Amino acid sequence: MSIVRPGITQSGIERADIAFEVNGAAVSVSVPPVRRLSQVLRDELRLTGTKVGCDAGDCGACTVLVDGNPVCACLVPAASVSGATITTVEGLASGRLSALQASFLEHGAAQCGICTPGLLVAATALLERNPTPSEAETQDALGGVLCRCTGYRKIIAAVMDASRHMYGVDHRLPEVGRAVGASPIRLDGVPKVTGDEKFGGDSFPADALAVLVVRSPHYYARFSFGDLTAWADSRPGIAGVFTAADIPGHNCFGVIGPFADQPALADGFARFRGEAVALVAGEREAILDLDLTDFPIAWTELPHVLQPCEARADGASLIHQHRPANLLTSGFVERGDPDAALGSAAVTVSGAIETSFVEHAYIEPEAGFAYRDGETLVIVACTQAPYMDRDDTAKVLGLAVDKVRIVPTATGGGFGSKLDVSLQPLIGLVAMKTGRATALAYTRNESMMSTTKRHPAEMKATIGADAEGRVTGMVFEGDFNTGAYASWGPTVANRVPVHASGPYLTPNYRATGYAIHTNGPIAGAFRGFGVPQATIMQETLYDELAGKLGMDRLDFRLNNCLRNGSETVTGQRLESGVGIGECLESLRPHWSRALADAKAFNATHTASKRGVGVASCWYGCGNTSLPNPSTIKVGISGSGEVILHQGAVDIGQGSNTVITQICADALGLPLDKFRLESADTAISPDAGKTSASRQTFVTGKAAEKAGRSLREQILRYANVSGNATIALDGPSISIREGDATRRIDLSTLKADAGGLVFVAEETYDPPTQPLDAKGQGKPYAVYGYGAQIAELEVDLKLGTVKLIKITAAHDVGKAINPVLVEGQIEGGIAQGIGMALMEEYIPGRTENLHDYLIPTIGDVPPIEHILVEVPDPEGPFGAKGLGEHVLIPTAPAILNAIRHATGVLVTKVPATPSRILAAIREKEARR
Repeated sequence: MSIVRPGITQSGIERADIAFEVNGAAVSVSVPPVRRLSQVLRDELRLTGTKVGCDAGDCGACTVLVDGNPVCACLVPAASVSGATITTVEGLASGRLSALQASFLEHGAAQCGICTPGLLVAATALLERNPTPSEAETQDALGGVLCRCTGYRKIIAAVMDASRHMYGVDHRLPEVGRAVGASPIRLDGVPKVTGDEKFGGDSFPADALAVLVVRSPHYYARFSFGDLTAWADSRPGIAGVFTAADIPGHNCFGVIGPFADQPALADGFARFRGEAVALVAGEREAILDLDLTDFPIAWTELPHVLQPCEARADGASLIHQHRPANLLTSGFVERGDPDAALGSAAVTVSGAIETSFVEHAYIEPEAGFAYRDGETLVIVACTQAPYMDRDDTAKVLGLAVDKVRIVPTATGGGFGSKLDVSLQPLIGLVAMKTGRATALAYTRNESMMSTTKRHPAEMKATIGADAEGRVTGMVFEGDFNTGAYASWGPTVANRVPVHASGPYLTPNYRATGYAIHTNGPIAGAFRGFGVPQATIMQETLYDELAGKLGMDRLDFRLNNCLRNGSETVTGQRLESGVGIGECLESLRPHWSRALADAKAFNATHTASKRGVGVASCWYGCGNTSLPNPSTIKVGISGSGEVILHQGAVDIGQGSNTVITQICADALGLPLDKFRLESADTAISPDAGKTSASRQTFVTGKAAEKAGRSLREQILRYANVSGNATIALDGPSISIREGDATRRIDLSTLKADAGGLVFVAEETYDPPTQPLDAKGQGKPYAVYGYGAQIAELEVDLKLGTVKLIKITAAHDVGKAINPVLVEGQIEGGIAQGIGMALMEEYIPGRTENLHDYLIPTIGDVPPIEHILVEVPDPEGPFGAKGLGEHVLIPTAPAILNAIRHATGVLVTKVPATPSRILAAIREKEARR
C-alpha cells in the first residue's frame, strides 16, 4: 500500500513520502511531489540506466514502463506514481539478458548506447502485446525515441527478430587468427543493453556540489557584475560564484594551438549567444531550485553580425581585433591552369549552394564531475579527446599537465563536438576553489546553445569538360561561417580545398576555403570537417554537367573517377588502394533498376514523381599534413590475461572492439583472453582524438604493431621461430612449434608496475607531407571512398519527400567487423538525410529537440550496403577509415534525386518542403 505524507525540509521545500514498486522491489522516497520521475530514479534510487537527454519528452531516452505502459519519465511527477509498478532497463531481465537485449547485441543495434535503454523499454512493451510485430508496428511503437548513431535499421531488425532468440546471447568468439573480418558482438556491448554503462552524468558523487552556468542571452554584449558575494550569501546552500577573475591560469583554450582564442569564462565581453560568463556552485537541492533571474549582472547589447557577408563588409566591427576582415584563416589548392581549361572546355557548368548550421544532437548532453586526488585534479566526463582535454584544462587552471587526469566515461555520441572542451575547466575550477567534488550536466538547451555546430557554407563553383566527357578544370570558392571562436575552423578551411574536387581526376584546379568569424554559434568539427558541404556543390554540378553532355550520370562519374596511378589535385600519386571505381561499378545494377522503377512510376503518377540520384565521396583519414600519432600498449599479466591499453575513445563507432580484433590477430591470441583498459590519461598512452576517421586506420595500425611486437618478444623468450603458435592457459603460456611445446609459468616472471610480465608499446604516425603555397603535397596517407544511390518520391503539391531506398557502396579496405561497418554506414546516412531534408539550427529558435528536427525511426528508408574491400598497404590488414565517408554522399544524392524527380535543384540546404515548392513554382513561372 502506498503512503504519501507531505512534509517540509529545512530549506523550505515541500516533500512527500512516496511509495511504489521498481523492478519488483518496493521502494519509498521522500522528494518534492513534482520532482521528475527520471530524477527520482537516477538521483534517489541510483537507477542510472534511465537516461536524460532533454527533460522535455522529445528524445524518449528516459522511457520506462509505468504499470506496463511506456512513458517519458522526465514528464512524470513523482507523486503520480504512488502505488504504481515501474520497470526500468535494469529490470528487463533477471540475471541474464532478455531475448530482446540479446537480439540488440547480435544485430549491432546498440552503438553509443545512450538511447538504448529507452528503445529497449519501449520495444519490451510492444513485444509483450505483439511478439511478432511488423516493421510499421515497430516504427510506430519506437517512434518516440530518438537515436543519433544507428540509423535505426538495425534496431528495427533486432525488435522484429527478438522472438527467435532464447534468453542470453551467443558469446562464441572467432578462432585464433580469424578475428579480423568476423563480427563478434561488441566487447563493450552488454553494459549498453543492461543499463550498467556509465555515461557522463551517471556516477556523480552523492555529496558533489552542483553547478549552474550563467550564459549570455545576447549575440554580442558587454557585461559587468554587481555584488556577487551578497547575492550568494543571501541564498542558502550556495557555495560560491566564480567568474573569469577566479581563473588561475591562461583563460584561453582551443583545439589548434596557434588559433586558440576562446575563454573558459568570458571576461567583460560575450561574443555569442550561450557563452559562459559565470558559475554558481551549491548543494544539489539548492541548485535544483535556484532562480537566476535576479543574478547581479548588467548587459549592454552591442551590434552583431551573423552572416559572413556582413562580417566581411567594409566597416564591420572586428570580433577579434587581431583578425582583419573577421577572417580566421583560409586554405588554398591550385594545380595546372584552371582558367585556361575552363575557357577551352567544350561544356561548362556553374552554380552556387548555401548550407546551414547543423546541430550534432547527440542524445547525451555534456556531463561530468571533478575532484581533487591529492595534488591531482581528476575530471571524469564524456569526451572524444582526453589528452587534448587534459592539456587545455591544465592551461586554463594553471596546473602542470601531469597534475590533471582525464578519465573518460562512456560517451553518448559526439560526432565531433565533444572534441572541444566544454565543462572540463568549469568543474575543475570549482573543485579547485572549494575543495569539494563538483558535478555538472548541461541541459539540452545549454548544450545546443553553447557547443559547436557544422559550418554553414556559401559556395560557388565552375566545372568544365571536353566533348568526350572528361573533366578538364574546376574552380571552387567557399565561405565557411566559423562563428565567434576558432575551434576547428582552420581544419575545415584547409581540408575543403583538398577534397572539393571529389574523387575525380581534375588536372586543372583551384579551390579556396575561408573560415570567417561571426557572432553566431561556434562552428567546429562535425563528421566531415566541411567536406559534406563541398561535396554537395561538386556532385550537383556533376549531374548538370552529365546532362549537358548527354551522358548517363553514373557513367560520367566512372569516366572521371580516380584510379590506381592517378594524381590528386594536390599532386599526390595514388599508387594503390583506390576503390572509388569499384564502388561505382558495384552500383550499376541498382542504378539501372532504380531508373527503370522511377520511369514506370512517373508514367502512371502525376501528383508525385519519383527521382534517383547518385553521388560519390572520398575522404583523407586523419589530420591534414600534420603529425597524427597513436600509441597502443599491450601486455600479458602474471595471471594470464592480455591487457590492452586502448586509449581510442569509443563513442559508438566500435573502436573498443575493432582495435582489439586487430591486436588479437596480430598477437595470435583469442579475443576472450583480452581485457581492456580504456582511455585514462594516467594509465593509457595517447591514442589521439576520436575524429577524422582515424581510429581504425591509425590506432588500428598502432595496435597491429604492438600485437606483433609482443608476439615477437614472447617467441624470442622461448627461442622459437615466427612459425610458432602461442596459447594462454591460466597463469601459463604455451609456445608450440612443430611437435615441440614449451610452457612458461607467468607467475614466476618479474612483473612491471602495471603487473605485466611481457609488454609492448608501439606508435604509428601516418606518412604525410606538408602542403606548399599552392596546396601541393601529400596531405593523407590513406583515403576511403564511397558512392550512394538515393531513391525518393516528391509530392509536387506539398513539396514533401518520401525516401524509398538508399544503396551505399563503401570501400573500407578491409571490413574488420562487418556488422559494425554496416552500423556506421546506416548511422552516417541517417545524419546525411537530416542534413539534406530537415536539419537547420537557428540560434534562439531551435535550441531544443522539439524545434530542431532530426530523423526519427520513420524517416530512414531501407538501406542496402555493399562492402567494397580494396586494401591499402598502409592500413592494418588493409583497412581504411569509414566514419566520415558514409555521411558525405547522402545529401548530394538526395538533392540530385529531387532534381531528377522535379527538374529543380534546391540551392539552400536543407531542402525543406517550402524550398522545394518555391523552386518548383519559380521553374513554372519561367515557362
